[in-house]
Amino acid sequence: MLTEQQILSRLRKICLAHEGVEETVSFGHPTFRVNGKTLCVFEEYKGELGICVKVEPVLQGVFLNDPRFYRTPYIGKHGWVTLRVYAARLNWSEVKDLVKGSYMLVRPNCAKKPRSRA
Repeated sequence: MLTEQQILSRLRKICLAHEGVEETVSFGHPTFRVNGKTLCVFEEYKGELGICVKVEPVLQGVFLNDPRFYRTPYIGKHGWVTLRVYAARLNWSEVKDLVKGSYMLVRPNCAKKPRSRA
């Protein structure tokens, strides 16, 4: 079983691999943000270690049907889910996909707006 520090180290590598992501601490938890918006939090809640990510609200129910996930307290209503770290062996490919999906939802819109013709 991986330790909390080993898990955080791997999660940190995954999160910081995305452009513009910075690590901060919010409410005592390692928090990864892009352009001031949170995309992932590594936290302990009620004695259970979890990785919190944002998902499409319409997909949240799919995750919540999996016992490894629960609705993230306080922000779950905005599409956040938490993966229980010790519910099963972590699938790091799945964690990468979850982080990437969260990043895509919260990253700044980089698309250029078309110029209006006046």
